Amino acid sequence: MESFLFQATLYLIAVVLAVPIASRLGLGSVLGYLAAGIVIGPVLGLVGSETRDLQHFAEFGVVMMLFLIGLELEPRALWSMRDKLVGLGGLQVVVTSAAVTAVALALGQDWRIAVTLGLVLSLSSTAIVLQTLSEKNLMSTAGGRSAFSVLLMQDIAVIPMLAFLPLLALPGARALAAAEAAEHKVQLPFLQALPGWGVTLVTVAVIAAIMLAGHYVIRPLYGFVHRARLREVNTALALTIVLGIATIMLMLGLSPALGAFLAGVALANSEFRHELESDIAPFKGLLLGLFFITVGAGMDLDLLWAEPVSLFGLTMCLMLLKGGVLFGLASLFRLKARDRWLFTLSLAQAGEFGFVLSAFAVKQRIMPEPLAQKLLMVIALSMLLTPLFFIFYDVLARRLREDALGGHTDDIDEQQPVIIAGVGRFGQVVNRLVTMSGFRTTVLDQDVKVIQLLRKFGFKGYVGDPTRPELLRAAGLDRARVLVVSLDDRAGAVRLVEYARKQRPDLHIIARARDREHVYALRKAGADDIVREYFDSALRVGRYVLENMGLSEYEAHELERTFFKLDREAIRELAELWRPDVPIERNEAYIARARELNRELEAALLSRFAETRRKKSDGDEQSAAE
Repeated sequence: MESFLFQATLYLIAVVLAVPIASRLGLGSVLGYLAAGIVIGPVLGLVGSETRDLQHFAEFGVVMMLFLIGLELEPRALWSMRDKLVGLGGLQVVVTSAAVTAVALALGQDWRIAVTLGLVLSLSSTAIVLQTLSEKNLMSTAGGRSAFSVLLMQDIAVIPMLAFLPLLALPGARALAAAEAAEHKVQLPFLQALPGWGVTLVTVAVIAAIMLAGHYVIRPLYGFVHRARLREVNTALALTIVLGIATIMLMLGLSPALGAFLAGVALANSEFRHELESDIAPFKGLLLGLFFITVGAGMDLDLLWAEPVSLFGLTMCLMLLKGGVLFGLASLFRLKARDRWLFTLSLAQAGEFGFVLSAFAVKQRIMPEPLAQKLLMVIALSMLLTPLFFIFYDVLARRLREDALGGHTDDIDEQQPVIIAGVGRFGQVVNRLVTMSGFRTTVLDQDVKVIQLLRKFGFKGYVGDPTRPELLRAAGLDRARVLVVSLDDRAGAVRLVEYARKQRPDLHIIARARDREHVYALRKAGADDIVREYFDSALRVGRYVLENMGLSEYEAHELERTFFKLDREAIRELAELWRPDVPIERNEAYIARARELNRELEAALLSRFAETRRKKSDGDEQSAAE
């Protein structure tokens, strides 16, 4: 017991220290888990042979991940993205698998091992790529959406890969695997004598049974349990579904991940889907993190020190090969230059499912252990290099954007007193109000399609990057009276305000902000008026709520006006306490003053409400007297 508690404490300490550091460095949580495992395993030697036993338990994190992926795959959502999902994603898996297989065959590998390597290395890192795309606000770009489609297709492709790999088992390996299963009393006896095609038929039958059970058994059962309204019972049922299906699959000698995924798909349209996700997600995150730690702890660093040139060479060759395939597919599907490079550089690495498939291949006696160790090292190194690829993309994207805008920037033939930088949904409303009120504007946006659409509706605009000084000067920055900054790019908006304020201290600058921290950054940069994009609409919703709670239209309007005025004053005061280098949740002075201002605001609103009620009562009495 003492040893178990010590090991558990050790793993948790490694997670708590390594993962936040890796996330702050932009490396992602997966690399943090791997680094934690490497440190407590091969580097410090704090864990040993028990890591392999723990990995069998941690593999349920992968099972739960696939269950959650299945829950997200609604048929209608899949159908809407079928072109990129099947076309782009399917071609990437097939072409990359074929290319890696051909290279492995050329290097003298057995065809079974070569095919396995092709399947394993065709996958990319879902965890790293999606997290980085979200952090860099690239998910909404064409390249980001294409990368997501390919990652989703890869996640789906893992399932048939797990079903297909047993067919590649080397001669005599199935009997040995069956003997091990019998020794551990897991696999049912009648499956031990079946050939590969027999196991495949059993797999198809079990798939059908799980899909039917998900619709006709699990959904009614979950409804019955849900009526008890006990959260812990709901959680217990969610775990029972996943672990029970995994156990059945293990008894049949099949992949538990396959069963969990199919159960998730069967429940994707269930009214209990979101509750299942919230119940399973914490267990998935912890077990999956533990799985990656055990992978890191089980790595053979002696192999890296013994063959550094060979392993790094194989890693770079893999990433160049995958990059070539990805770039070719991006060109085939007509992605633009920046999107093409984002798509290529973000998916060039191997992925975390490679750890799962390689371990599965070793268990099935398809791949020898020494080769699997090299494969794990190549996968890990490619994942470690991925943040560098994203940094390279940032540099490349800036250069491509400058080149593209340099070739397509419009010549500005007139200068108006109002400059509007950025005409998305927010800027378009501003421009319509100002122009329809009789004033002229100069509209700038770097999106050609947005400007073209604006022109179709009779509004003039110019293509160009509003943050470029020469474009601002051409637009009449020296003569303008008002500059409206409504860019989607937070950092770009701040840079634009800073530059405009330095050039024109007398210019009135109105800026759109995403949130409070953006407000503070824009105020520090020199903006005069700052509008939070959802603030005014949220106030209107709040006013409607008050009216429907029994307040008169006048009372609700007065409370809304008072809240608006006092909140703006509070923002100005809190801006003095804001520090860009300290997260708000760690800024004690900011938090303390914010709480005081909230209490003052509440007292002011209650006082205002009482005053309006008193005035209304006095007015009613005066009317009655008259």
